[in-house]
Amino acid sequence: MGNGAWSDRTFAASAGARRRAGRAAFGYSDDVRRKPTSQWKAHPTLDPNGVTVRESRDSAEHPNSTPIAVFFDVTGSMGTVPQQMQGELAKLHGLLQRKGYVDDPQIMFGAIGDADTDYVPLQVGQFESDNRMDEQLRSIFLEGNGGGQMSESYELAAYVMARHTATDAWEKRGKKGYLFVIGDEMGKPKIRARQLRDILGVEAREDVRSADLWREVEERWEVFFILPRQTAHYDDPRVNGYWRDLLGERLLRLDDPRAVCDLIALTVGLLEDAIDLDEGLEDLRDVGSTSGGAVSRALATVGTARGTATLPARVARDLGAEPDDLA
Repeated sequence: MGNGAWSDRTFAASAGARRRAGRAAFGYSDDVRRKPTSQWKAHPTLDPNGVTVRESRDSAEHPNSTPIAVFFDVTGSMGTVPQQMQGELAKLHGLLQRKGYVDDPQIMFGAIGDADTDYVPLQVGQFESDNRMDEQLRSIFLEGNGGGQMSESYELAAYVMARHTATDAWEKRGKKGYLFVIGDEMGKPKIRARQLRDILGVEAREDVRSADLWREVEERWEVFFILPRQTAHYDDPRVNGYWRDLLGERLLRLDDPRAVCDLIALTVGLLEDAIDLDEGLEDLRDVGSTSGGAVSRALATVGTARGTATLPARVARDLGAEPDDLA
């Protein structure tokens, strides 16, 4: 996957056509929710059952592909975040490519629910370079349920990214891709073998520990968990402690949920050594964003939280870490 080129004109024309026809951006989700729950299922392009591999590959058109995966928690009020992000896709692409953060971004969207209680606990798209990423995002089913236990099945995304992805960035250049998981709860301690068989259709005889999966993902992906101020869980010490224990400074606390696109873009730009923080904030102003303060606060914790050494040294210094923190 990953052929073609993004077009702002096509994006705007598609949005205009939907408005004139009275169609919602997330029309598939609306259609499914009108059906009996027994008929709720992922869009065919996002159905993970039988997943083999999600690929990000170079081509003559995109010779230096950079894979970026974004998984949303779509339980409860978190379902509004992909809707907000969909409206910002043109800005995200503009920051990543036209501002020169990465040469050939290829973006894949996915969604996460609760494997214990939800009808559609996992949705997985493809890496795309063109406006199919918009179609993919708008095809996500916003189930909105969740188990009510302050935990969702984020580790399903980790399983897919660790064991069902292949990228030329890694295989040809030894370069990690980017994984952003957006949610407001803790993960589960493990994925049951039965869930792997039922949800992904894979042959599994043993449960898989979540902590092991996240370590496995980090071998090939720069992993971040974005915690938006969307519910009371934003300040819950259990949620914050869970993700800090797993990912250290790569827990990004975002007090403005509308700024997810901006935060993703600047995080990538910083790790690509394409910008420093001040340059990134200026880029946000250039594209008309007012979220610079929220993004700056989210990234400020990166330089001060424990585990800073897992970030590139220049990035950590730019975000305020002291030299001794980088030892």
